Amino acid sequence: MKACPYCAEQIQNDAIKCRYCGEWLDGRSRSTSVSMAGYGYYRWNYEYKSEAKLFGWPLIHIAQGIDPETGAPRVAKGILAIGDIAIGVIALGGLALGGITLGGASVGVFAIGGFALGGVALGGISIGAFIALGGLALSAAYAVGGLALAPHFIGGNGADPEFLRLLESLFPGFEY
Repeated sequence: MKACPYCAEQIQNDAIKCRYCGEWLDGRSRSTSVSMAGYGYYRWNYEYKSEAKLFGWPLIHIAQGIDPETGAPRVAKGILAIGDIAIGVIALGGLALGGITLGGASVGVFAIGGFALGGVALGGISIGAFIALGGLALSAAYAVGGLALAPHFIGGNGADPEFLRLLESLFPGFEY
């Protein structure tokens, strides 16, 4: 065993690359596609914007990590937005805002997420203006979930007979 000359961790005598710091021991430099100078602690940063635009927004915008120039989180804004924070017609991210959204916290016309808020919401905690499906489902019209709170509901707390009749008429063979 010997000490790595870059990080001083113990490595094999015949090692050509340190498994701890990733430095080559034969003089080669690290192969990185992006310079790490100025990035500080935040090393995972990525951004892609398509050249094509629709209504002034890029068709695809992918943004990940911290902007090294401002130190603020990157925000993806586009028709299709993917990122930690995503705003778009179709938005996928930790925090997703827009039309059709999928994320940890999701706000949209059609929202899917751990916490979902929208016209139609599906999630662990879902709040829907029209339909909510989830563990806790709150809605102004229809809710289905473990605890469903709405004028018309099916849940662990019971079922609305009128909602059951509606489902039976829409789906022949439906039984509750």
